[in-house]
Amino acid sequence: MIDIADILSPNGVIVDLKACNSKRQVLKELAERASELIDVDAQQLLEALMERERLGTTGVGHGIAIPHARLEKLDKVVGLFARLDQPIDFEALDDQPSDLIFMLLAPNAADADSLKALARVSRVLRDRSLQQRLRQTKDADAMYRMLTEKPESHAA
Repeated sequence: MIDIADILSPNGVIVDLKACNSKRQVLKELAERASELIDVDAQQLLEALMERERLGTTGVGHGIAIPHARLEKLDKVVGLFARLDQPIDFEALDDQPSDLIFMLLAPNAADADSLKALARVSRVLRDRSLQQRLRQTKDADAMYRMLTEKPESHAA
């Protein structure tokens, strides 16, 4: 199973991403941040993300969006998490604006890994108490720990 820690680094967490008033602007900001973390062209990344959005929204509801794209240049799945200072319309299935954004970037050849990563991120972010904690904290390191903590085992 893919762990969030395998795809997200502490410097890939952004608290209160500001002044975004459209989905495209959020994706542009995230593409620019990603280009600083990994060796990829921000404009090329933005185009790949927008192309994916044209296929159907990545706003999954409950204030969460998981934009994703495939890039030839990558050699592994990479994630970036941002909490927006103001929710924006991501055309989510429940018509609610999104403020918790987890961007996933995958190599072209990583079909299974990218699907596993998408499923894992979706499962983690579906947790309502985690959503609430992510919205309340002001600390990027705390957000990273919340996103990467292992589910507690209830085995006796």
